Amino acid sequence: MRLSRAVRDTLVGALIAAGALASVVLFVTTTYFTVLCLIGIGFLALPHLTTAVRWVCDLNRRAAASSGVPVERPYRPEPEEIERDIVGWVRRCKWILADPASWRDLLWLLLNSVVGLLLGSAPAALLYYAGEGLVLAAGLWRPVAADGTGRWYAFITVDSWPAALAAALAALTVFAGWLHLSSWILKGHAYFVLFLLGPTQGARLASRVRHLAETRSGALDIQAAEVRRIERDLHDGAQARLVSLGLTLGAVDRQLDRNTEEARRLLNDARSSSVQALRELRGLVRGIHPPVLAERGLADAVRALGIASPLPVTVVADLPGKLPDPVESAIYFSVSELLTNALKHADAGQVEVSLHYADGALHGQVTDDGRGGAAMSAGSGLEGIRRRLASFDGVLEIDSPRGGPTVMKMELPCALSSPKTSSS
Repeated sequence: MRLSRAVRDTLVGALIAAGALASVVLFVTTTYFTVLCLIGIGFLALPHLTTAVRWVCDLNRRAAASSGVPVERPYRPEPEEIERDIVGWVRRCKWILADPASWRDLLWLLLNSVVGLLLGSAPAALLYYAGEGLVLAAGLWRPVAADGTGRWYAFITVDSWPAALAAALAALTVFAGWLHLSSWILKGHAYFVLFLLGPTQGARLASRVRHLAETRSGALDIQAAEVRRIERDLHDGAQARLVSLGLTLGAVDRQLDRNTEEARRLLNDARSSSVQALRELRGLVRGIHPPVLAERGLADAVRALGIASPLPVTVVADLPGKLPDPVESAIYFSVSELLTNALKHADAGQVEVSLHYADGALHGQVTDDGRGGAAMSAGSGLEGIRRRLASFDGVLEIDSPRGGPTVMKMELPCALSSPKTSSS
């Protein structure tokens, strides 16, 4: 593993050294045409040279990332809608020259011609030197030392077999250094790349501001599209059905004295239209987080429902933290529906609502002192609550004996999203 890593680092270092030689050419050429921009000639070649410079810089950023030092691109975004003529060409050159990262690229090209050449060729030089020592110790020293002077390797004059053995040990030491130091050498070059080719604090801050502006613009577009969808669904769906319902009731009023059967049929049609309109309204608001939940939390939102109800409602809530928004919305609408059921069908005198969190689940209970008889028959509001809670793996249980109090229990598994400083 270490050997393959050292071989890879040596190859990458050789490419870095080759790129350092190219840095010299790019630095001289780019500097020359940048100066010529003062008289207008350099504008023709500068964009092409900048593309080549940034390509070489990006290759070095990728090499730094392979050494464990990720380097972001610091360039400013290219202006949109640049004309494909001489005016657009000049605008592109101004964009290049106004970007501080372009000047840091030039500085990096100049310094990399030395730093990149030294650090990039260092692993290959260590490997070559280790191989030279081993080949010399294997017997190559004999013809070299035939004139009686020997061959100098490291700190050893190789002119005998004992000296060859010492040279072999020194070569193995160099080889071990190549195995262990190659990655550190490339990492040093990676930090050099990060220092000059990475974004500055100001560039990073400007990039974050641009990102926030783009995401905010996207969020506003999505919000506007959602508002338009709601308006369209209201106009084409529930609003049209309510208008039709009003016309049907007007027809019922006209037929009530003349044709009782026709009036009854129109009333049935009106009931069906009201049920369909209510279903469409529920589908429209599903997923919309009520503002009262966002501003006051689930406990106070349920208390607000109790205050708005014509019945005396007692709310007992013990919630040690904030629940996920979909869970709060589901419980809020479920309690609202249960309070409506107690008012319209149970003939209750008072209602008690209890909410508490225990064992990784939210437990809710709505109890009234009415006449009972509530059932989750098909098409009822209670059936809709059961389906809503079931979508979150929750359950709804109803104990509603005829002539007795109704107890409706809800249980919804969920996790607290954030702690709360006080309990209601």
